[in-house]
Amino acid sequence: MPGRNLAALIDIDRLLSDEERAIRDTVADFLSDHVRPNIADWYENAVSPKELAPELGKLGLLGMHLEGYGCAGTSAVAYGLACQELEAVDSGLRSFVSVQGSLSMFSIHHYGSEEQKQEWLPQLAAGDAIGAFGLTEADHGSDPAGMSTRAARDGSDWVLNGSKMWITNGSVADVVTVWARTEAGITGFLVPKGTPGFTARDVPRKLSLRASTTSELAFDNVRLPASAQLPEARGLRAPLGCLSEARFGIIFGAMGAARDSLLATLDYADTRVQFDRPIAGFQLTQEKFADMTLEVVKGMLLALHLGRIKDAGELRPEQVSLGKLNNVREAIKIARTCRTILGGAGITLDYSPMRHANNLESVLTYEGTSEVHTLVIGQALTGLSAYR
Repeated sequence: MPGRNLAALIDIDRLLSDEERAIRDTVADFLSDHVRPNIADWYENAVSPKELAPELGKLGLLGMHLEGYGCAGTSAVAYGLACQELEAVDSGLRSFVSVQGSLSMFSIHHYGSEEQKQEWLPQLAAGDAIGAFGLTEADHGSDPAGMSTRAARDGSDWVLNGSKMWITNGSVADVVTVWARTEAGITGFLVPKGTPGFTARDVPRKLSLRASTTSELAFDNVRLPASAQLPEARGLRAPLGCLSEARFGIIFGAMGAARDSLLATLDYADTRVQFDRPIAGFQLTQEKFADMTLEVVKGMLLALHLGRIKDAGELRPEQVSLGKLNNVREAIKIARTCRTILGGAGITLDYSPMRHANNLESVLTYEGTSEVHTLVIGQALTGLSAYR
């Protein structure tokens, strides 16, 4: 009953098309059957199941907002709704789909040669191959322009040296889009798994995104043919354009984690009895629920608004920053507040809010920290950059 009450109060369905609702519900049903029963164990045991990739490919989720090459070619809103359902289960699952489609595949789709597209995109869309995106370095996170990884010409080849850090899918990827400094500026390269000199190791002892693979990549005199270069990627604008795509999915996804936290806690509060009555009937608990629901509704409406703008081809990077900053910040507050209602039970994996809160700690800082997005919005408002 509490879940139905929340859905009726939000009533977002009236703003969606039949196709958008069908895509969302198909994703939710699949996850309910195949992922939800396992996600707590995967999180506890730090398992990122590669075998899900072909299943997600069959659903059309991988690169679903891209056109051609086996991609579904859906709307931005449909993609966002899928991300919402994925992150309602776990941020790590949404991260996998985001990195595969909005970073790896998007970089090839927009900046690759026709040969690169033909070779990789159908495999990645089907989940027969896994992709990763190597931009961040240990010493260059918010300022990727300072990257140390370099690629130099050697005859017709390129020789790549350097390292990347915090790379989702890194050690399981069949191909990694790697960004490096060259004499001509920042350039992208496709580095297949098994290339001599390329190694990857997983980041150990994580407290967040445990059901997701996070890796450090190293490149020691990695020799690449000229055909490995992404020919249309010129300068830092190319990787930043990919990041903007991935951030868009987070705007929807974060509200999935918030909604799931709220639903789990509503159900608990309806049955948890203290002082001879369900705790859902106490005023302070109801105030928490009301405040959290307000933020879920506002966040969902903001995501949908930005999705419609994106489908019109008019979404600007600062608007993406607005959505990511608000929705992730509010989602983590909601997950934490839900944990307080759950009490001691909330620190276990029997309930999702604390797992969501831990995951959202990563989402808050990856693909642009909250501080950076704040400054992006500030610059859009004032016309003045506060970065330097």
